[in-house]
Parts: sequence; C-alpha cells; structure tokens
Amino acid sequence: MLKLDHIAVSATALDQASIVEATLGVPLQHGGQHREMATHNRLLGLGDDYLEVIAPDPDAAPVSHPRWFDLDHFAGPPRLTTWICRVDDLSACLRLWPQAGRIMDFARGALRWQMAVPDTGKLPYDGAFPALIAWQSAHPAAQLKSQGCRLVSLEVRHPLADEMRALLSPYLADERIVFVSHPVKDLRAQIETPDGIRVLT
Repeated sequence: MLKLDHIAVSATALDQASIVEATLGVPLQHGGQHREMATHNRLLGLGDDYLEVIAPDPDAAPVSHPRWFDLDHFAGPPRLTTWICRVDDLSACLRLWPQAGRIMDFARGALRWQMAVPDTGKLPYDGAFPALIAWQSAHPAAQLKSQGCRLVSLEVRHPLADEMRALLSPYLADERIVFVSHPVKDLRAQIETPDGIRVLT
C-alpha cells in the first residue's frame, strides 16, 4: 500500500540547493513552483524515486494556511526533513492514519497529484511520519535526467521509532527504510553517486 516516492530537503531559500549539490557531487535540476503552498523546488532523479530541495517561494502569492513539511517554522541550514510515500488510495490510508492530514489537490505544469497535509503543516512524530501522495499524472522521476544516483538506505530516527515501525511495516515493504530509536527526530539517507556513497542528513 505504501511505496517510497521521494525524500525532501527543507531549506529557507532555494539557492541553498547548492549545499546539497556539493554534498552529493551532482547538479540538481530545476523543478517549479507550488502555487497552493507558496513553495518551489529543485530535483534530483534517484531511479524510480527522487530527491527534492524545497523552500518558501518569496515571489509567490501569500497563502492563508500553513505550508507543508512545517516549512513555516524551518530554520538553519538545509537538511533532510521529510520522506514521502506513494499510495493508490489516499482516502483509505487516511482512514488508517487520520493524523496524516486532509486531502489537498495540487498541480504544477502537466503534473497532477493529491497529498495529505496536516492542518498545522507538521506531520506526526515530529515530522518523522511519511507524507502521503497519490499521483494523478505521470510520475516526475520519469522526466528527470539520470545522473547515476540512487537511494541506498533511509534511516528514520525518532524516540518512538518502534511505534512508528509497528504502524507502518504491515503496509510498507522496502528494505531500504530502517526505523532507528534515537533521542531526537532525524532522517539520514545514503545515496549512491558516481563518486561513491554520500550521506545526506
């Protein structure tokens, strides 16, 4: 029912994507704007998955609701904050996990999708719970240039990691995703690049 879709690095400004490029040793591609959330992004293909760097868009019209991924409260250097899972039936998933948010419709160019967004903008478990997405168009990973990168592993670290694992593991079959008990919420991704394994936090 759950399939890893992409991982998100939050930033206060999109030009901080250069820090992610330096960490991974590859350039990111232009993404676009999310009018409904007043955000914009840059992207990196990871095979069937992808990575996005996402930040508030200073040129966007203001929105009256909190931005997704708790971006309204994000501060500091860019870091990996969110993992996003693709689902076939978003309504069914929200019956299992109503705390994941309410369904919102989004569009960017030819892309169409729905996401569950909490009213506060912040996902459960201090943001460690996956955001849920259902695509209604072609998947963006197919449109991204291959740069020889792929996700090797994703550690979801949280004091209640065992509880999260119990909630999600019956619906999530992906050996790359590991839940780790840790004093604070933290995500850690190992990414294979043309120059070897790089760690993104």
